[in-house]
Amino acid sequence: MTLTATLPEAAPAGAALHWRALEGLYASAPVNSLFASTLAITGEGTARIAFDIDERCYHAAGAAHGTIYFKMLDDAAFYAANTLVTDKFLLTTSFNLHFSRPVKVGRVIAEGRWVSGRRRVLVAESRLIDRDGEEIGRGTGTFQRSRIALSSLPGYAAGLVG
Repeated sequence: MTLTATLPEAAPAGAALHWRALEGLYASAPVNSLFASTLAITGEGTARIAFDIDERCYHAAGAAHGTIYFKMLDDAAFYAANTLVTDKFLLTTSFNLHFSRPVKVGRVIAEGRWVSGRRRVLVAESRLIDRDGEEIGRGTGTFQRSRIALSSLPGYAAGLVG
């Protein structure tokens, strides 16, 4: 999967503001305080998460647990899809993932890309790349508009002014 995107600098002001607010939303989510990770919206329909893996993420056999793969893949696909929805928070309704290889330590990049849908249901895919540039997993998610207004979420609102 190769990501092609509108560069944030070239994006219309409203879109760039929405993307920065989504980054604020990610940073404000309590679950993300458990992980060394950062989100960058890289363009319309694309997102990238840098995630540092260490032994705190391991299962009993000494490699990153599958829940870590799911978190990174789901988040990257979710935020790629939510770049196209400016009024509502999306909810993951299904997610399929494939593990390619284990990872033990280092920086992992999750790249998300919107695939289809713009109204009620959106589909996005994502992949994980390890520090050697190898793909270690990929996934496809279906996301549905919720009734939750993005503007009602403090993390999103803080991203609009921060």
